[in-house]
Amino acid sequence: MPPSAPLSAAPFDPLAETSTPTASDTSPTLVHLPELNHRHLASSASTNSELITAVQDGTLDAAQMHLLTADTQSAGRGQHGRSWQSPPGNVYLSLYHPVHQPISGLLSLVIGVELAKMPVIQALNEQLHARQLTPIGVKWANDLGFYAAISKPALTPSEPAIQTQPFSKLAGILIEPVTIAGKLVGVVMGVGLNVQAAPALTAQTCEGMSYQAISLQDICQMLPDAATIRLPNLKTLYQQMSKALLAAMTRFDYFSLEKPTGHTYYLDRFLEQFDGVDALAGRRLRVTQEHHGNSTVVTGYACGIDTHGCLQLRQDNGNISALFTGRIDVIRQA
Repeated sequence: MPPSAPLSAAPFDPLAETSTPTASDTSPTLVHLPELNHRHLASSASTNSELITAVQDGTLDAAQMHLLTADTQSAGRGQHGRSWQSPPGNVYLSLYHPVHQPISGLLSLVIGVELAKMPVIQALNEQLHARQLTPIGVKWANDLGFYAAISKPALTPSEPAIQTQPFSKLAGILIEPVTIAGKLVGVVMGVGLNVQAAPALTAQTCEGMSYQAISLQDICQMLPDAATIRLPNLKTLYQQMSKALLAAMTRFDYFSLEKPTGHTYYLDRFLEQFDGVDALAGRRLRVTQEHHGNSTVVTGYACGIDTHGCLQLRQDNGNISALFTGRIDVIRQA
């Protein structure tokens, strides 16, 4: 993949409006990708929920792809039923894709890697790297962002010597299977990307997670000469993100196609690329897991993911655990 051009006063937006935009230029829908059946709403309760309902009740054809975007959401959702605050100025996008095979935890990570290849992310990362700042990466299992250089006290009073580093969350991914009459027919891939606005999270809206929201605009402001940096418009981001989701589904299909052959070329290549954008790589973690109402805590160092998409944690006793779920805190001794 060739390196992206650095951000400058000249826009790198391929769909930037001209001085005399046509109706198709100003419309938020992607008319040049008709196979996506793009529909845009001023407001949606939840783009994921609306797509799932429309496919299940027959309003939309389950055999075709469908893209839904919205300016805002009134009941946006994240992982495990958590809320996703949805102010104007950001991307709220869901793509329904027919599938014929079960979906694994690898899919959200594949999507994360493909989103990290978007021109705007690549260009910002070049700027961040050049200034020795932490680049935007993929955080297991479904986020884009980076760990801030600052730290905050641990939430557990019994561990005063331990501090946690908050995650600066730029985007979240929500994958949901779609079934009709008990049969899997497709998957909805939802992505929320903070572009102009980063919700101010409170202890309640954080819902127990150690992170803070950040937007593309916030990241631009971290860089010198921020006034010269021009972000793509939302329509361009819809295009880039849709292509990333389609590339992720194609890549995920390759994993299934090569599995019966015993070859792992496509999977190995993906794992190598994930290592290059892994936001947790080498960090010391505290992982809290819930089992039947009981919490267990394990600590160790992140050492990538396995072939199933599980987080690998090297514990202090040297054993490597494969974790399918859990709350992640990056910790360090004060």
